[in-house]
Amino acid sequence: MAILRPKQIREMSKKDLQTKFVELKKELVKIKAQISKGTLPENPGRTKEVRRTIARINHINKEVLKEKA
Repeated sequence: MAILRPKQIREMSKKDLQTKFVELKKELVKIKAQISKGTLPENPGRTKEVRRTIARINHINKEVLKEKA
């Protein structure tokens, strides 16, 4: 899964955005479980990418809600 840029996130439908958000949350839980077990994840930098992408999705959702209000 690639990193989503703000432009890509804004172009996605609400349903697609929600499914992507759930997928990223599951991936983050999986990575954190690997770290807590003491094993190295396949790609250690992926944790940061996933967290940032989740933050981008949340931020853009808040922007959209403010615009509608």
